Amino acid sequence: MDEHSQRTRVLDEIFHVSKPVIGMVHALPMPGSPRFKRYTLDEVYMHGVAEALRLKEGGVDGLLLENAGDIPFAKPEDIGHETTAAMSILGRLIREATGLPLGIITVANAALHSLAVAKACGAQFVRVNQWANAYVANEGIIEGAAARALRYRSWIEADDVRIFADVHVKHGSHAIVADRPLSEQAIDVEFFDADVLIATGYRSGGPTLPSEVEGIRSHVSLPVVVGSGIDVNNCEPLLALADGAIVGSSIKVEGKMHSDVDVEKVRALMAAVRAVRSHTADIVPS
Repeated sequence: MDEHSQRTRVLDEIFHVSKPVIGMVHALPMPGSPRFKRYTLDEVYMHGVAEALRLKEGGVDGLLLENAGDIPFAKPEDIGHETTAAMSILGRLIREATGLPLGIITVANAALHSLAVAKACGAQFVRVNQWANAYVANEGIIEGAAARALRYRSWIEADDVRIFADVHVKHGSHAIVADRPLSEQAIDVEFFDADVLIATGYRSGGPTLPSEVEGIRSHVSLPVVVGSGIDVNNCEPLLALADGAIVGSSIKVEGKMHSDVDVEKVRALMAAVRAVRSHTADIVPS
């Protein structure tokens, strides 16, 4: 196995395609969150499945389910069992409806909740925004989840659930680690046994810079995916460096995170991605 194949092995095992694109399923508010009273639980489930089916129709390679409607987001210790239960049911419904690889993210940084959901619904990976070190988010100080999460994953026998971890996560201040370069933070996340690293911009839908992708990739042996801001206009330079991408806002109606998925935007993005795949098939990043 060559160096590139070894780097991307985890992604290849999950998605079976080069440079996979993972579409975000931004769920409506879950039970326990303030805005849930606007919906019934059946409406939450139907909306999530419908969004997932639109993403599949557009051609994405995988899905990532997020409790995006649970505003204001809570710290892990304040997220109740009702959220985990509802996310587990919705995850199972999405898997049965689409057959696509599925990941789970429970915000804010609720890694144990995400692992529980993944185990219950059969998801293949979880995304954790702060895996190592710490930062100041909208919710307050968020500490790295690696130590507790990996012990919990072992305890529930979910070692097959992969960890996709942000290196320099959006929506917050990183003054706590401002004296340490991005390269060192990337090495920390790899050292704490993440499986895939994520490079993001500053806000949902905000662009990820190629320099950030390269700044992470050049110092680790793990695959690096773009976590924010990829679209038809910038996918070529970003995917020339990255091993995949997570996409949300840019494929929504009017480009807004909480709008419905626009199938035609998904199709346009995936057409551009396929072109990049064909162009880079013989060019293997170091």
